[in-house]
Amino acid sequence: MRFIGAGSRPGRPQVDHDLVFTVPNALTVLRFMGVPLFIWLVLAQKEYGWAVLVLVVMAGTDWVDGYVARRFDQASRLGRVMDPIADRLALIAVAVTLVIADVVHWLYLAALVIPDAVLLVLTLSFFGGHPDLPVSRIGKIRTGLLLLGTPMLVMSRLDVPLAGALHIAAWVVLGLGLAGHWIAAYNYFWAILRKGRMQSHHDGGTT
Repeated sequence: MRFIGAGSRPGRPQVDHDLVFTVPNALTVLRFMGVPLFIWLVLAQKEYGWAVLVLVVMAGTDWVDGYVARRFDQASRLGRVMDPIADRLALIAVAVTLVIADVVHWLYLAALVIPDAVLLVLTLSFFGGHPDLPVSRIGKIRTGLLLLGTPMLVMSRLDVPLAGALHIAAWVVLGLGLAGHWIAAYNYFWAILRKGRMQSHHDGGTT
């Protein structure tokens, strides 16, 4: 089974419906709800084991909601906007939490936030809202690596066999994820510029 684009049916184009109450959207909301639960478990309870479980569930729902949307024709315009927002919120909120808990250095958080902040400013200046760009393959791989590396890193804080090796492996995965994050941001930067200029040219030509 493919991990990227799983559930796609060859020969049947994906259509974004005007649906709200769908299984993929419900799973995305569940992912939103996992963020405050993770923060509470790490900062208030110091329960890293349960925090790892929450991260695994959040990462799992990220894959499952995409699969269900493609396999059962439940893709929606709302889901297309909510899904990447949920990913960003989860990754940044988790990173902030881990910085406060002294699990990661603040430079890790900066490496996550700076590209997104630049893209947000650019997007708002051109579109005033969501740019409606397709998620790139490198963007999907980047998200997968970050969602995999984060629970590995938190788990390495537990009294588990080979915790040191797990810690190293987690940072290898996170390092690859951060590299993909910057590459994806670079590609989105130019895609936003191209679409924004085309839109401006079109608007200028029709006035």
